[in-house]
Amino acid sequence: MEVYLIRHTAVQAAGLCYGHCDVPLADTFAAEAAQLQAKLTRLVSPSPSGYRTFSSPAQRCLALAQALATDITPDERLREMHFGTWENRLWNDLPPAETTPWMADYVTLAPPQGETFGAVQQRAAAFLTELVSADLGSEPILVVTHGGTIRALVCHCLQIPLQNAFQLGIDYGSITRLKWQHERWQVLGLNG
Repeated sequence: MEVYLIRHTAVQAAGLCYGHCDVPLADTFAAEAAQLQAKLTRLVSPSPSGYRTFSSPAQRCLALAQALATDITPDERLREMHFGTWENRLWNDLPPAETTPWMADYVTLAPPQGETFGAVQQRAAAFLTELVSADLGSEPILVVTHGGTIRALVCHCLQIPLQNAFQLGIDYGSITRLKWQHERWQVLGLNG
């Protein structure tokens, strides 16, 4: 089974702390979606439009999923990290007394009323485990999600310590390819 983790396209949210909240897509959405469709068509012959597609329920992901495919299943486990009371606020306006300890240990510490990055990995990994056990056949599976969620999944698949996740660059509109083979995940391509 091959899984294509697709990060949503660029957003208009400069300096904003956002995870669960919806933010507007950049004006370049149509062009970015077309470029991504062309990349997917080269990777997933003949066309990805009919493949099983899962998406984060965030509008920035659903919009891209709808541009790429017709059979879309939203899944809460694919959401970005929940930043709690920090959501929809400028990073520069957040109190350093809260952000400094969190930045030192975001894997096990949560923003106020938010979730830890470890919790993001647990729910996203549970999604992958369910894909494997569902035996969805050999058709590639598209998963439209977020940069943090993709990083958490790559760390899970490669057994990389989660505190190193943000050393992985995951661009907007990029594709990360996973393959389930011999009872383990392989990363075939990162940030393509």
